[in-house]
Amino acid sequence: MTALRIEELRRCSRRPALTPAPPGAVSLAMGEPDFSTPPPVIEAAAAALRMGNTHYADQKGLLELRAALASRLPAHPGRTSSADDIVVTHGATAALAAVVLAMVGPGDRVVIPEPAYSLYADLVVLAGGTVDFVPLGPDLHWDLDALAAALPGATMMIFSNPSNPTGIVHGEQELKALGDLLDGSGVLVVSDEAYHRLVYPGHEWTSALAIESLRDRTVYVQTFSKTYAMTGWRVGYLTGPRQVVDAAAQVHRTLNGSLNTAVQHAALAALDLPDGVVDAMVDTYRQRRELVVAHLSDVPGLHLVPPEGAFYGFLRYDAARPSEQIARELAERKVLVRAGAEYGPSGEGHIRISFAAAEDDLRTGLARIVRHLGVANS
Repeated sequence: MTALRIEELRRCSRRPALTPAPPGAVSLAMGEPDFSTPPPVIEAAAAALRMGNTHYADQKGLLELRAALASRLPAHPGRTSSADDIVVTHGATAALAAVVLAMVGPGDRVVIPEPAYSLYADLVVLAGGTVDFVPLGPDLHWDLDALAAALPGATMMIFSNPSNPTGIVHGEQELKALGDLLDGSGVLVVSDEAYHRLVYPGHEWTSALAIESLRDRTVYVQTFSKTYAMTGWRVGYLTGPRQVVDAAAQVHRTLNGSLNTAVQHAALAALDLPDGVVDAMVDTYRQRRELVVAHLSDVPGLHLVPPEGAFYGFLRYDAARPSEQIARELAERKVLVRAGAEYGPSGEGHIRISFAAAEDDLRTGLARIVRHLGVANS
């Protein structure tokens, strides 16, 4: 007999089981860089294996990796972060799971501005908490009045910045406004900053840890997956208030144990890559973003808020059909996308497209979307 929490998760979750694109189809569904992992990272893993780094590591992560990550965190006045402030996890997925399962229990309410990455709500359900979805404003930034009404009495707020699925960047002033709303409360903030290096001209990203009113209540979640094209390596980490870090570490070692040792040496090598390696990938994403905006702007029946960061476009359509049906129709036309409903109630009437795809695939997929959803064809 299946556990009650799993039954509830199956009832609530809209996350699809993803499979490879069938022959002849292009996928704009995956949030995965199409670049190869940089060679120095691969070489570091191979060297670590040859040197015998094939045994268990510290369950919080290799000391030298945690120290290197701590040294790269935004400076806190009067406080220096150390290796003890970091837990290395199996991707950001495991970091998010560790903090939610550590800090949320039955009846606890978690505020999620949405549309939002669908994993957040699923984890809250798994922990026995209650999801309080708060719709974004028309520009896909936070509706601060709605948040002000929802946050009192909440246990936690979770968001991504830059955002999956909207591509929005929550800047310094927006984060400061959130800090003002939370003043005097006990709400824990979980800031998933996986796409922090993917920000486009005209927009500036700020970490929640850099905001004085947020830093002492923020759990910062990060991953090597997007920045370094290391999705399959499964390296993430978290930091935050020490008691939260310690609680998350307890969950992590209970559920997962230590991360692959050689992979952690590869992560150290990634941290030492020249900035130009990452900048070249970001410049390619910028060009693809411009391609997406050019193809979808001024198409009757389609509406796109230009992405400010990450590699997603959250496309609103006028066709009077549910997004899951639209996603199926597009799959039949050989282009894979994600249904907007996966990301929360406000996501209905949208599809998410990823431009972390080769340019030829992107052009082909966008043309098929426009043919199917442009108002003359819908």
